[in-house]
Amino acid sequence: MKKYWSFFRIRFIRGLQYRTAALSGMVTQFVWGAMEILLFKAFYEASPESFPMTFEALSTYVWLQQAFLALYMVWFWESELFNSIATGDVAYELCRPVRLYNMWFVRGLAVRLSKAVLRCMPILIVSCFLPSPYGLTLPGDITTWVLTLLSMTLGLLLIVAFNMIVYMSVFYTVSSQGIKAVITSLAEFLSGAVIPIPFLPGHVRKIVEFLPFASAQNVPFRIFGGDLTGPDLYSSIIKQVFWLFAFVFIGRLLEKRALKRVIIQGG
Repeated sequence: MKKYWSFFRIRFIRGLQYRTAALSGMVTQFVWGAMEILLFKAFYEASPESFPMTFEALSTYVWLQQAFLALYMVWFWESELFNSIATGDVAYELCRPVRLYNMWFVRGLAVRLSKAVLRCMPILIVSCFLPSPYGLTLPGDITTWVLTLLSMTLGLLLIVAFNMIVYMSVFYTVSSQGIKAVITSLAEFLSGAVIPIPFLPGHVRKIVEFLPFASAQNVPFRIFGGDLTGPDLYSSIIKQVFWLFAFVFIGRLLEKRALKRVIIQGG
């Protein structure tokens, strides 16, 4: 465990060095969040009673989505890992006295957390001071805060575990481009990153809510905004735990089978 913690710390500190990129990304995310909220506001004014979320909950969802984009963006891939598999440089990783899956998992956590730490606080602080109903609405009880934190942790682990499945699948392919393009498009829509899942049609929404991608950002952000409560809240957290274990199991299985038959070419 100590060696993985050391590796996590090294990658985390390295990620904190990119402050200029974080600043530009933060400005972009704030502007994008404001545009998205104003766009939804136009639809709400046209028919305020026909939407599944209150506008306050929607605004909270959008600001949390922008503040913690680095934690849950499915389209964030580490090109170094794809290239190491394609070029054979993964052989250097296999020489280390650590398990490949664990090392890459820790690496994914560190990179995402370092990006989120640099960007989240300014967005959260500014959005808290925006006038209602455009700003971030804070929950009034400690239980919601605790459940949100728990759900955010499970969602982050779930996304990293899903990334690991994609990385391990590249051992079985010639190029990673096709996998990344298909997976990114599907996962972004099914996770609620394009539009919140409650806005989907009834039958489609029920199917999407059962899929693993709905257990990422969709659950913690809706818990925080008060849109997900009661039995639905606890069943959503249970689904997060289920899909997390399922993804970790699949990722480790792919790793085990891939490394049994991996062939490293090159000089």
